[in-house]
Amino acid sequence: MNRITARRTVVITLLLGCIGFSEGLIQKQKEKKSMTQSGPQVRFMNRAAAGYSHVVEVRGGRTLYIAGQVAADKDGKLVGAGDFRAQVKQVFENLKMRLEEAGATFKDVVKLNYYLVDASDMQALRDIRNGYINVDNPPASTLVVVRRLAREEYLLEIEAVAVASE
Repeated sequence: MNRITARRTVVITLLLGCIGFSEGLIQKQKEKKSMTQSGPQVRFMNRAAAGYSHVVEVRGGRTLYIAGQVAADKDGKLVGAGDFRAQVKQVFENLKMRLEEAGATFKDVVKLNYYLVDASDMQALRDIRNGYINVDNPPASTLVVVRRLAREEYLLEIEAVAVASE
């Protein structure tokens, strides 16, 4: 192979490589654009027997971080003093309201963090929770038992992460 042929081969190879690279970038941009136009893509993986997913993968969409909700009504008054089930119901209703305010639902929740003062209440929590979350694709979850919450009469607090359409 002479020098001119070798140079042509190198130039043609570089051009073809650049064209392939450009096509790959264009394809990725199309995928990204179609992903955001059609809303977030959420994949729940490694579902646990206790009703949560070990991993949730999210691509696209708006991420909503919902601060810990406690058993207080719209006026800030405690609901269900000493009644764990009543407090759980109020907390989930508060989460539902926060989600609705952001244009989302419990189907959009990908992560829940629970803070309980008594671990023996977990089954009651699960029973009520299942009336709100998508039990077929439950969110990733973390449960922490704490000594107390912001106010001693609160028996639990729950925070959420949701991903909704743009």
